[in-house]
Amino acid sequence: MSSKEVKMSSIDEDVDDRLSGLPEDTISHILSLMPTKFAVRTSILCKRWRYSWMGVTNLDFDDIHPFYDKEILSKIVDRVLENCKSSQLGLLRLPFSSKQVKRESVSSWIDKAVRLNVSKIDMQVLSFELPISLFTCKTLTKLRINPGNPTSRVWECPCPVNLPCLKTLDIAVRHNPFVNVFELICGCPILESLSLEVFIQLEEEEDYIFNIPTLKRLKLIVQRVYSSVTKKVVLNVPNLDYLFVGGMLGSLFVMEDLSSLVEASTSFRCLSSDGMWLEFLKGISGVKSLSIKKFPFNSALPIFPHVRHLRLTSLWYSRLVLEFLERCPELKHLCIEELTDERWIKPKLIPACLLTNLTTIEISSCKGQRPEIKFLEYMLGNAKVLKTVTIACEIYPIKEENWLRAKLLKLPRVSRYCEIRFV
Repeated sequence: MSSKEVKMSSIDEDVDDRLSGLPEDTISHILSLMPTKFAVRTSILCKRWRYSWMGVTNLDFDDIHPFYDKEILSKIVDRVLENCKSSQLGLLRLPFSSKQVKRESVSSWIDKAVRLNVSKIDMQVLSFELPISLFTCKTLTKLRINPGNPTSRVWECPCPVNLPCLKTLDIAVRHNPFVNVFELICGCPILESLSLEVFIQLEEEEDYIFNIPTLKRLKLIVQRVYSSVTKKVVLNVPNLDYLFVGGMLGSLFVMEDLSSLVEASTSFRCLSSDGMWLEFLKGISGVKSLSIKKFPFNSALPIFPHVRHLRLTSLWYSRLVLEFLERCPELKHLCIEELTDERWIKPKLIPACLLTNLTTIEISSCKGQRPEIKFLEYMLGNAKVLKTVTIACEIYPIKEENWLRAKLLKLPRVSRYCEIRFV
């Protein structure tokens, strides 16, 4: 053996000795930070490491070989759970949305995790059953259930539910959503964050009443709303500070108590009527931060007296942007994803926010079309306290982009402190 090889061997042994000399709890913590398959592989390093992976507190089955069949996959997870020696499991993650696994195996895995006092469960599985023990787990703080198959009827909620420590719930419910959702929520006395995707069915007649005094964040996506479904969604959530609603707006929202709401975001694909859209906007009009995906509407907008941050995603006509500015007198920060092509019409009145409050504008995609330039010309010429305009140019070739930048930099600015930045 050469002197160089001896030296390298000595370094490797020294590193191995230092790692092996760490306390067992420290090694288990390090191994818990990686996907489980890599933690298990450390067992071949040396005798000292042979059983170290059994003390991990997180079981993350991500990056399992994509071509394993369900028999092999089930045996792998079974073996790992059988050999797990942790008395308090921090996480069980089953990201099998593209892999077939046995329904009864999933139930068994979750039941074993509950017996190991699991804190977080994150599962994306095509087809599964949930054990009764999950719904009475005293240690569970976070639960995410996302079926991979949009048509599968994957779980029923037993009664009663008792999840005394659950703070975060992220679920998609496709079968009997009213019963399953609210029986589950009622068993979570300290729930703070709820992400819910529901598929409303024709046979359901009950209103969706969210009476959750502890809730701080709510993400609600409603799918498959038929024209005959006109149920109400009642929000009585006095501590809610963030609300996202998306999917299909086919229900009337009744905002009984949103007294703490600070930020709201919407992303609807379609709606049943302008009236529903208007009532929804009225219900969230007290927020300070608002994000809206472009949507056709004809009704006059409500006033948003406290909005400081406004984000308009997708394509927007400049006239609709200006209409929002007119209804947001305290607006300071405006973000627009993209302005679409239409004939520019100069407004008769300058929105109040341009004269006193608007300090930053961001445009995520500028293609150099005439309406875009006219809109920017108007904003730069009327926003008296504007400080920063950030523009992402999307025009090719580079010669055309340089021409656009030069043109925008020459636009007159009423604010002497305004700076135009390109990203």
